[in-house]
Amino acid sequence: MKKQSYLEYGSVVGERYRIVRTLGTGGMSSVFMAEDLKLPGKQWAVKESVADPQMMKLVRAEAEMLISLSHPRLPGIVDFFEHPPSGAVYLVMDYIEGITLEAYMKGYQGHIPQEQIVPLALQLLDVLDYLHTRQSPVIYRDLKPTNIMLTPEMEFKLIDFGIARSYKAEMNQDTVKLGTVGFAAPEQYGAGQTDARSDLYSLGALLLYLCTGGKYSEWTAGVEGYIRGELPRHLIPVIRKLLRHHPGERFQSAGEVIGELRRSADFQSAQQGVSVGDASIEYGGTRVVAVLGVSSGSGATHTAIAVSHYLARRSRSVALVELHSTAKAFARLQEVVNGVPVGRASSSRRFEVDGVHYWRQTSRADVIALLGGSYQFIVLDLGSGQDNERLEEFLRADYPLVVGSGAEWRIQDIAGLSRSLQRHPQHKWNYCLPLAASEAVRRLRKELDHDQVFALPFHSDPFEQEEEMDQVLDEMFRGAIPDTRKKRFGFLKRSHR
Repeated sequence: MKKQSYLEYGSVVGERYRIVRTLGTGGMSSVFMAEDLKLPGKQWAVKESVADPQMMKLVRAEAEMLISLSHPRLPGIVDFFEHPPSGAVYLVMDYIEGITLEAYMKGYQGHIPQEQIVPLALQLLDVLDYLHTRQSPVIYRDLKPTNIMLTPEMEFKLIDFGIARSYKAEMNQDTVKLGTVGFAAPEQYGAGQTDARSDLYSLGALLLYLCTGGKYSEWTAGVEGYIRGELPRHLIPVIRKLLRHHPGERFQSAGEVIGELRRSADFQSAQQGVSVGDASIEYGGTRVVAVLGVSSGSGATHTAIAVSHYLARRSRSVALVELHSTAKAFARLQEVVNGVPVGRASSSRRFEVDGVHYWRQTSRADVIALLGGSYQFIVLDLGSGQDNERLEEFLRADYPLVVGSGAEWRIQDIAGLSRSLQRHPQHKWNYCLPLAASEAVRRLRKELDHDQVFALPFHSDPFEQEEEMDQVLDEMFRGAIPDTRKKRFGFLKRSHR
């Protein structure tokens, strides 16, 4: 039974948070948007729970659990207090702007773009892996469309930890049987204790729900006929295994599912012959271009910017991501674009230049989130170096670009990189040599036995269109995009004003 809330518009709780409006209500809780009286302009979500003493233990446990967590897919907790006279407990957390996945699905009549399903799964697996691998594993137990928020930047976040619990190995079964019918694992109804595999079952139910346009979340006879035909077929066995009745027959960890999805996606790409030089390429979701410099100063960032604006001029939606946390190039660019003094870059990591969304000093988790968005191309500026995180993103990209010096005495740097990574398939790689002579390109093509080696012409302003550069990029991306032009961004002219 729903408990009556003690809050209304204008109420102040904790002598700091003034209620603005109701965001949602549940069995024993209500969530409100509140403005911060001490930080003008700041908004929070305030969760009010009113329950009997026994259920209140769950509320306190939720607060303690959330306070201990820190992950970009989870809301941050900033305050927690009780109001003994009313018996209410208040949890103050980040206000997440956006809509639930359920509401987002309704906007597409249940058929969200198929290219968003695997990236969504990877985002959810990322946060589940974080929860499940903590020293005291956290089992979410209520993964469903109404508990997943989608932000305007197409980032997914888990909300409502009301029935999450810590896993205790010595227990045979849960003391409280809770969950949402259709998405909860069988063991949540008394068959045993829930563990990480229970959340993986719920993920399978959620994926099946998305793949059938909201019609099914349980694997029953004939369900295959309702799975959307345009979906990647490798998803079907993954979903089927996630939904096994017995936990021992499912995937055993979120990391195992992540590996399976990535292997399947790579296999599908290879089978379809997806490569930069393949004229049969058709756009089918977000494509990733990864730009890696052979050494510092080789021009990776310059090339990444030029490629991004080339793609944007051809009516592509593009995100340019700086995937190395110590880099300062994008911060300086943001200062120039915003017209602020050096060292005064905005707290926002995203800014825009002529339709290209720049993301400075971005984490791998953010890249996974962006893959679930509406971008047609994501260009990763990996800088130089081969740490595991950046190298993995380079190897996984649809269009890996290696940038090396075009100087005669540095040409062998690229050949050396290729030899050091020879255990990895290199048929998709593209080698870029700024200002290299045609003879140097010819020799490197012969040495590598690889046609995708290009000399990049002099291009002082990577934001501006330059005909020779466009010709090279047209060849590099031949067949991948239509030839549609956009206006240019005069960076050099603006920066000298």
